[in-house]
Amino acid sequence: MSAASMDPVINEMPRLISVDDHVVEPADLWQSRLPEKYKDVGPRIVIAPQGKITLVNGAWQELPGNGDKMAAWWHYEDHRYQIKQLIACPGLAPEEVSSQGVTYEDIAPGCYQPKARIADMDKNHIEASLCFPNYPRFCGQLFSERKDLELGRLCVEAYNDWMIEEWCGDSEGRLIPLCMVPIWDVDLAAAEIRRNAARGCRAVCFSELPAWLGRPSIESGYWDPFLEACQETETVVAMHIGSGTKTVVPAEDSPQLVNVNLIACNSIASMISWLFSGKLIQFPKLKLLYAESQIGWIPYFIERADDTWRTHQWAQEETRIPEPPSTYYRRNVFNCFFKDTVGIDMIDRIGVDNVLFETDYPHQDGTFPHSKRVAENLFGHLDPESVYKIARGNAIKLLGLEAEA
Repeated sequence: MSAASMDPVINEMPRLISVDDHVVEPADLWQSRLPEKYKDVGPRIVIAPQGKITLVNGAWQELPGNGDKMAAWWHYEDHRYQIKQLIACPGLAPEEVSSQGVTYEDIAPGCYQPKARIADMDKNHIEASLCFPNYPRFCGQLFSERKDLELGRLCVEAYNDWMIEEWCGDSEGRLIPLCMVPIWDVDLAAAEIRRNAARGCRAVCFSELPAWLGRPSIESGYWDPFLEACQETETVVAMHIGSGTKTVVPAEDSPQLVNVNLIACNSIASMISWLFSGKLIQFPKLKLLYAESQIGWIPYFIERADDTWRTHQWAQEETRIPEPPSTYYRRNVFNCFFKDTVGIDMIDRIGVDNVLFETDYPHQDGTFPHSKRVAENLFGHLDPESVYKIARGNAIKLLGLEAEA
């Protein structure tokens, strides 16, 4: 990005920076980087018949079927996962999308090849993109769930090496690195933050609700070395919906669309937890980014948080924070969106400096290849300074892209 490209554009939507896209990991990512002794148990692709999610010994598992249609399956220790069309279908109409397994030949090259991704970004009015992982899940929690945590650590490091050196390597800053950390060990996590920050990585994917992963809560103090490393290196803590693994649902037999609608509740619970935790006082320069949870819910929950801070002092005791929660929201918290007219209607209450744009490429509900038109329809009517901030300015400031330019 040149210095000229960062000047506000008045007559046309500026080129967008998307802070929530996704990558489909290439088939050789781990096999090309793991030590030889781990290659038979580490993540690797096997072509096998499409399968379904099945209940096995009381737990849900995804297993290949016995039909003629093939899918690319990740094998990792005892874990099986097929690449599904719905996570790798940029531009398809909703009626064309299914949850069936696919092979790499069935999906757009931009899902897993950096040069093809940049070509798709050019078609989509996107200048730069921050991509969350797919197979390891949105904060790499898969690697914490398997038996061999030493292998898990090597898988995390291999992913980060690939992300920085290959995915982003020669993109001239257009692909923005997002690393993961071993979330089962806070000291390893802090060390990995510093290792990648030294190579120019300014963002880490983390769980919205680590306690839901069986890890200590943010309030516990366990994560302080990790948070200190993030503050020290100016690494943004990026939390994607679903990174807590569980979802708030009314009942076990609720339709799937109920889960889809309520998943933003994870981000709500996370943000309220952070605001009252005291961690944004202890680490005042820490920056939090919420991805894909949209923004329309923010004004109510910030107002509610401030009201309970004033009126429910009996419930706070020694944990009472010195300023209203909205103080720390304005200073430390950022949210991105791509489908939220309600949020834009309340942008003054949300704060135009706290909002960034996303496209969710290559997922089935993303805006490719119409992101410019979507952005124009959502916030193109705002004043030029606000348009610039949402489209790219806030992302440049948050992720240090201006310094990189």
